Amino acid sequence: MSEPSELSSERIAQAIFTVNKHAKTAPDSKFLYQMKKAAIDQMLKEGKAKKVGLQYSRNPGLSQQRSDLLVECADYMFHIPPQKTDFKELPHLGKLSDNVRNPKTRMNLREAKSILQSYTGLKPVQDQHHQKPAYQRPVFKRLGE
Repeated sequence: MSEPSELSSERIAQAIFTVNKHAKTAPDSKFLYQMKKAAIDQMLKEGKAKKVGLQYSRNPGLSQQRSDLLVECADYMFHIPPQKTDFKELPHLGKLSDNVRNPKTRMNLREAKSILQSYTGLKPVQDQHHQKPAYQRPVFKRLGE
């Protein structure tokens, strides 16, 4: 396993790309998106990534219009939720461009997750409600007891 200092920006960006791609179709994508956000935040903090601007979201959810923060990491571009200060400090770039594409990457999800976990220090949390409760035998009482 590589130490965080040995990981290149390109390798981390590839891992983020792979995790993001899988998160879009995963049944439980919360942890994958959490890893993506943590890795991008850490890269921004270290100066390995830079904020480009804001773009309208393609899937605004319940609202009419929503903006996402566009971040450049190595040769890759990612969207993350913006902070309030981003609206004041960064330009709004309008609609997403279909011309801009991330480079093709061949990395399996297990490797990408291990790279991001070693880089961010994030560990998966086991959900309590996914575990089956211990079986309890039913207690039968006669009527009137």
